[in-house]
Amino acid sequence: MTTPTPGAGPGSDLPAEPADSQLPPVSGPLTGTPEVAPPPTSNRIITEVMRSSAVITVLAIVLALIVGGIMMAVTDERVAAASGYFFARPGDTLAAIWQSVSGGYDALFRGAVFNTRVDDFATQIRPLTNTLGFAAPLIAAGLGVALAFRAGLFNIGGRGQILIGAAFAALVTFNLDLPMFIHLPLTLIAGILGGALWGGLVGLLKARTGAHEVILTIMLNYIAYYLVSWMVRTPSLLQQAGTTQSISLRTPESAQFPELLGPQYPLLDWGFIVVIIATIVVWWVIERSSLGLRLRAVGENPHAARAAGISVERMYIYAMLFAGGLAGLAAMNQVQGQVTTGFTGSIDAGIGFDAITVALLGRSRPWGVFAAGILLGALKAGSFTMQGSEGIPVEIVLVVQALIVLFIAAPPLVRTIFFLPKTEAEKRASGRTKNSSRRAAVKAGA
Repeated sequence: MTTPTPGAGPGSDLPAEPADSQLPPVSGPLTGTPEVAPPPTSNRIITEVMRSSAVITVLAIVLALIVGGIMMAVTDERVAAASGYFFARPGDTLAAIWQSVSGGYDALFRGAVFNTRVDDFATQIRPLTNTLGFAAPLIAAGLGVALAFRAGLFNIGGRGQILIGAAFAALVTFNLDLPMFIHLPLTLIAGILGGALWGGLVGLLKARTGAHEVILTIMLNYIAYYLVSWMVRTPSLLQQAGTTQSISLRTPESAQFPELLGPQYPLLDWGFIVVIIATIVVWWVIERSSLGLRLRAVGENPHAARAAGISVERMYIYAMLFAGGLAGLAAMNQVQGQVTTGFTGSIDAGIGFDAITVALLGRSRPWGVFAAGILLGALKAGSFTMQGSEGIPVEIVLVVQALIVLFIAAPPLVRTIFFLPKTEAEKRASGRTKNSSRRAAVKAGA
């Protein structure tokens, strides 16, 4: 059956044409529907790389450093003085801004990586060893938070676990007179065990009562702090003999980590090697063991994991035991390494909360946490040089750390700032938002 075209008919010389339904599909520039070739493979690879979490992490750090540089310039007295006559001599203000920002980050580099202002190579690399020393407890505690994240638990109890690990080790081993090859590992094990017990208590309460781990860890942080503060001012428990101060017993020399590279680098000891071993062990447990598979399954979907025969409650207990033990390892890096003259209720030095930053920055992957811990250790080591040589407040470094977490937690914001391609999920969400707005506009018009 045919359908005549306009002008075709009994008296027309134009032949009838077949119906559109019988025409073969055509495409091309003349039809208005040109063929769209698939994008080249190289383009797809580049797009996927630009969407990756690694690129977002790097750009988040860059963005945080940019904001930190702005804060350095705003708080610098030289910049404030030069900006008073900006319209007369703008070059002075720009030069002051450059000196402030470049001087600040140069001081950060000299304090964290390599000191270019000394001639002795051994002294030049001391900042790097300080960075590794500061990073060791951050990595250990960050591994604990990351492992709990992978099991679907938000462990913010690192502070309490560090405090109890230190107190438990001091109670059990500080009064012993043993040779180093026994005393040192025994103290290390006692600290890890103390942290594991405190973390395992959270897992047990969650498994048995269903209580939320965030509430549990917050409350146990307070309990641990006041408990340890009482213990270090009680002579019969942990208070140092011959003093009225609230400070614990000294760490016995036979229980201290020896320096890794000698006394010239006091902050780098064998505790860093223990942390490397712990990173390898955590990586194997999470990524290669059957226990890690079950932990990850519970973290992805506890209901599906339970349907598959996995004991979700048991996995919660295991995850918090491991997390608390790793926080106890962080405590031992403090007590057996950097703070050997006695500790107080502030022995955690903010490490328990910085560990959350490390875990987020490392995307809860063991080697990512390792790298993130070194980065934060560098910021901590370099902040002292920034304050000493440039007069930059240490709080600016803390602001940079907070901004890194903020930007990592908001990937769409980073993609928007740097004009990166959106993910498919973001495109679908944007399409749904536009459709909803369009329907609302139609309803309003009706």
